[in-house]
Amino acid sequence: MEAAVFILLLLGTLSQLSRGQYHYQSLMNYLESRMVAMEERIALWHEQNSRYNSDLKQFRQQAADLLEKLWKEHQTLRQDLEGAGARVERVEREMDYIETKNPPKPCVKARDKMVEQEAVVKEQKKKEEFFELSVCVDIVSNIRAMKILKRVGSPKGLWTKDSRTAKVYVFNGTSEDTLYEFSSVKELSVSSGMSKGKAITLPYAWDGTGHAVYDGFLYYMSERSELQVIKFDLRNNSVADSAVFPTEGRAPVYAFNPSTLVDLIADEDGLWALYPVGDNINLAKMDPDTLDIEQMWDTACPRSGSEAAFLVCGTVYVVYNTRPSSRSRVQCVFDVNDMVTGGEAPLVYFPRRYGAHSSLKYNPVERQLYAWDDGYQILYRLALKKKLWAIAPPPEE
Repeated sequence: MEAAVFILLLLGTLSQLSRGQYHYQSLMNYLESRMVAMEERIALWHEQNSRYNSDLKQFRQQAADLLEKLWKEHQTLRQDLEGAGARVERVEREMDYIETKNPPKPCVKARDKMVEQEAVVKEQKKKEEFFELSVCVDIVSNIRAMKILKRVGSPKGLWTKDSRTAKVYVFNGTSEDTLYEFSSVKELSVSSGMSKGKAITLPYAWDGTGHAVYDGFLYYMSERSELQVIKFDLRNNSVADSAVFPTEGRAPVYAFNPSTLVDLIADEDGLWALYPVGDNINLAKMDPDTLDIEQMWDTACPRSGSEAAFLVCGTVYVVYNTRPSSRSRVQCVFDVNDMVTGGEAPLVYFPRRYGAHSSLKYNPVERQLYAWDDGYQILYRLALKKKLWAIAPPPEE
């Protein structure tokens, strides 16, 4: 009996050992299959990584070749542009030379033909009238130098300097009620925008870019119900006087500056005004104290193609341009005393800059123009000479 029990226990133990060995073998087979799958994936990853590295290397080589090609093309284009620029400059110099040798006939008021006796009387009379209007005998011969001060503000505007107080005034835009005062040109040049300037608010907004600063007063046009000249005291910020300007319609005085209906100008002899009449530009001499108009002239200078004008010693210089904007040039000259002959009238060309001048204001003390061109503030130093009649006055009877 005991032997039978022992045999049964031995058989159970062997059966359990057999089942455990079977589970162990199954586990080993599963682990082995997983390892094989992982090895296959690692091998596939290595293969893909190698292919990606090869593609990346090829792409980098192609990009480097393309950049090198683009750089060579850039250098070639740059050389072509430099060559084109040199040719353009050469053509401009040749054009300047041709224009100097063969200038178009300036638009100058023609003299009437008279017998010699009448001519002598007329010249003597004009000489006497000149000293009633002006004591200055200078005429512009050319532009001696140019300086670009800075760029601040709108494409159109005005900056000027009072020849009496030496203060600089900036008018940004063509219609505004606030201008900026600077103690000097240097203060304006070092300022960032208008931040360092003294803001002056006007009672009425200005119209256009035809303002003038003269002896501590601002003279500007204000278009309300009527076109008015406002005299504003810059010392106490108050309106000193005003007057309706006697012009008909609302045509601009310059074709290139449609916002400027009347251009007020100050020179050695006081206050002037340029205004449109028909197709021409007219000139008026104004009393700076009362704003009365003392005398008027038809300059015979056409408005078509004009962009701005300035006065030196009672002589009007009208500046013309073309569309699209090209080189600004003085092509019409008018002397209030009719002392500038056709051969003496200068044909002045401004250096090519950005567009067209929106304003030109002459400072008689410094003998230079304060210009506004596409937002740039520019100084033109003028070279002056004596009028021919002042060097050799007509003979007296």
